[in-house]
Amino acid sequence: MILTLDLNSEIPIYQQIRDRVVEAVAAGELAEGAALPSTRQLAADLGINFHTVNKAYDLLRREGLLLLNRKSGAVVRRDARSGPPEPGFTDDWGARLRTLLAEATVQGLDGAAVLAACGRTVGGFRVRPEGARVEGESV
Repeated sequence: MILTLDLNSEIPIYQQIRDRVVEAVAAGELAEGAALPSTRQLAADLGINFHTVNKAYDLLRREGLLLLNRKSGAVVRRDARSGPPEPGFTDDWGARLRTLLAEATVQGLDGAAVLAACGRTVGGFRVRPEGARVEGESV
């Protein structure tokens, strides 16, 4: 997994790390059980403070995507094939989705453009839940 961060972005570095890890799991680059670098190692590799990486890993842990253990370090807890989401996920995700869709609407995108962008994005993820398919994808 290669993380690309924008150190000049308005998005905090810990959030960028979190987002890149989620994207790597969705793309199949990281699967359930995969080990991530230690906080100190990733911080050294990226040239950032290890507390920043620790904050990203802790956020991923609270979201149920990572297991953090003193012996085994950070390990991916779930991927698309891990079964249905945990209780409460859909409500939280729906609230964030509503905000993203509101941003698109405010910027002048119509529903068709938003749905097309969503389809392209989801279609780009290699790992999908069992039985899931993208509209237009042959079976």
